[in-house]
Amino acid sequence: MSDIHFYEPKLGHNLAHDPFNAIIAPRPIGWISSKSKDGKLNLAPYSFFNALNYTPPIIGFSSVGDKDSLKNIKATGEFCWNLVGKPLLEAMNQTSAALAFDEDEFAFADLDTAASHIVDVPRVKSSPVSMECKLTDIVQLKNAQGGLCESWFVMGEVVGVHIQKDMIEAGVYKTLKAEPVMRGGGAGDYFTVDSSNMFELFRPK
Repeated sequence: MSDIHFYEPKLGHNLAHDPFNAIIAPRPIGWISSKSKDGKLNLAPYSFFNALNYTPPIIGFSSVGDKDSLKNIKATGEFCWNLVGKPLLEAMNQTSAALAFDEDEFAFADLDTAASHIVDVPRVKSSPVSMECKLTDIVQLKNAQGGLCESWFVMGEVVGVHIQKDMIEAGVYKTLKAEPVMRGGGAGDYFTVDSSNMFELFRPK
């Protein structure tokens, strides 16, 4: 009997829970703030998020469904990413609630806003790091047969970065100080990092 569980996703995984997003894990959380054309604020966490390019710095997240963040960013071309540190975990979870379009997640989660310097979208004031972004592209995802998926990949150039000064030591940003929270699999699996997880590994010369 094989010790490998193999499945074709289109036929089902035959497990208690889909393992895909538990295998590709942990993932940084895309806590995205945006604003509609008429000034309504939105703040939502996205499980599929990451950095994509160094120069210029580009980040991206995938919206599974035509959600408010996607609508706002299409309309304005701007958004912010806000780092979820461990102290902000419960507030982040609150912003995942399915609110009406005209309801403000900042207010719902009792979060203060902070003005950005370049884009006309507020940041999460208590987030240790925020990035102001200008939209570069939105791509609707396709399957292997070329059929369109109900998911859109949103990419933005980082045009401004806000870092709390106590996150920096001797000119170096210290990842562990921000206590970043990451998404795992399952209905509610999250991870964080501490010094016991940290090691250095340099590229061969």
